[in-house]
This record gives sequence, structure tokens and C-alpha cells, in this order.
Amino acid sequence: MPLFIAKRVVFMALTMIAVSMLLFLALELTPGSVATKVLGPYSSEEQRLLWLEAHGYLEPFYRRYLGWLGRFVTGDFGESVRFKVPVAEVLWPRLGNTAILGAATFAVMIPLSLVLGVLAGMREGSKLDRTISVTSIVTTSVPEFASAVFVSAILVFWLKLLPGTSTMSDGFELSQLVLPVLVLVLYDFGYVARMTRASMAEVMTTPYIRTAVLKGLPYHRVIVKHALRNALIAPFTVIMLQINWLLSGVIVVEFFFAYKGFGALLLEASLNQDIFLIEACAMVAVFVAVATQTISDIGYTFLTPRIRFR
Repeated sequence: MPLFIAKRVVFMALTMIAVSMLLFLALELTPGSVATKVLGPYSSEEQRLLWLEAHGYLEPFYRRYLGWLGRFVTGDFGESVRFKVPVAEVLWPRLGNTAILGAATFAVMIPLSLVLGVLAGMREGSKLDRTISVTSIVTTSVPEFASAVFVSAILVFWLKLLPGTSTMSDGFELSQLVLPVLVLVLYDFGYVARMTRASMAEVMTTPYIRTAVLKGLPYHRVIVKHALRNALIAPFTVIMLQINWLLSGVIVVEFFFAYKGFGALLLEASLNQDIFLIEACAMVAVFVAVATQTISDIGYTFLTPRIRFR
């Protein structure tokens, strides 16, 4: 097991290096374009040359990449063109806001989707199964921007129960977190519930489950001790992948509710061609994607003993 974990960590590091090379090639291959984005399109050629010389852009490509990678590792992401402050001062607070949003979404979505998926899988073909399946398909089919308008129309303009924005301008307010979390849960819980339902239904037809039932074991014990653990293997992988979606795929929700999170920051950086902020956001997103996949692989071995002994 320690050797397997070490291999996954090494693979994670190699993936990050490969992605960093591609990112550097895509954004900083042409130094002139970098200087134009930083200084603006109306800067003179002399100003651009002075900036390139001052920031080491006239050095060979490999030296520029190694210096860029070294600064990234130490947390020096450069200065934001849009905000005129170091990128780290903008990035980490926004990332923390999205982490709060993601944690709240997971706290509601995961128990809800797992319980509904297990109930549907236990009674495959029943009215409960069909009701949960149809509800899951309908909610997952509605995109976030449509459900955001729908829930805002009901809870904000009609019932007047919740604020329409989530700027948190006066400090953290739980009420401002309700609408973004509700939209994300509505969109995503059905997908996880359907995966759980399919996995649970498959496990319930296996010979060892039928044998346990025929031996007279209590049904709840068969479900909890024997069926549930194997049924959670596929949903666990899906749940880990949802972290990537919650990090950078919530741009619509954060923008709609004016929530100052990572997704909105990435959109703002792209619209303003803030090259250093884009690089930092991209590297953070890739790191989270690779890290969650590594955790998923390691967790998969704990859920599946057969893999541990190979």
C-alpha cells in the first residue's frame, strides 16, 4: 500500500509538471504578447522592451520556464494586471469562498443523493425507484442558469424569503449562501443519486447478497454491512470528480448571484486578459483535479480489498 501511494504521488507530480509546460507554452511562448497584456495595447515598443528586459523575458526559453515554475512552487504568482496587487492576495480569498460554497453543497448533496440512490436501488422497479429516477433526471437536465432564474423568481421576488445576491459585502451571512447551494444541489444531486442507484441495484442481484438473505440475516444488516460498501465504490469516484466541477465549473452560479468565488475570478481574469491570474487559476484547478483523482484511486483500494492484495 505505501508503494502504491508513492507511485500515485509521483504520477501526480509528473502530471503537474507536464501541464505546467503546456500552460507556459500556451501563454508565455511569445514574450511580446505578455508585455502587451501587462502594459496595455497603447504602450510603446520601447516600454515593452524595457519591461521584458526587467522581468527576464529576454533569457532563453528553458530558463524562463524554470524560473516561472520555481516562483509558482514558492507561491509567487506575479502581479495581477486587473487588480494591481499580487495574485496571491486575490486568489486565496476567492478560493476560500468557493471552498465554503463547495463544502455547504457537499454537506447537503452527498447525504441526499446517497440515501435516495440506495433507496431506489434497494427497490428496483418500484414506484419509489421510478419517482426518484424521474426527479433525478429532470433536475439534472435543467442547466444552472435556468434553475437559478427559477428559484430566484420563487424565493426572492415572489415569496421574498431570501436575498437575490450573495456578495457577502457586510460579512458572512448564511442566508446569502442558500440560493447558490440550492441551485448547485438541484443540478448535481440527481447525477450522483442515479450512479448510486445503478450501483446498488447491481449489488442487490449478486449471489452473496441473495445467500445472506436466504440465511435469514436481518435485512438492514445485509444492506449496511454487505451491500452498501460495495455499492459505494462507483459513487465514491463520481463524488470525488464533483470537486473539480465545484471549483471551476460554478462560474454561472457565482456570476449570477455575484458570489466572489474562484469561478467568478477565473471569468474576470479571462475577460480582462489578466495573464498571471489566469496562469495561477489554471494551475490551482489542475492541482485540485489531479489531487482528487489521486485520492479517489487511493480510496478505491480501501473500498475494494481485491485491489490491495494484487
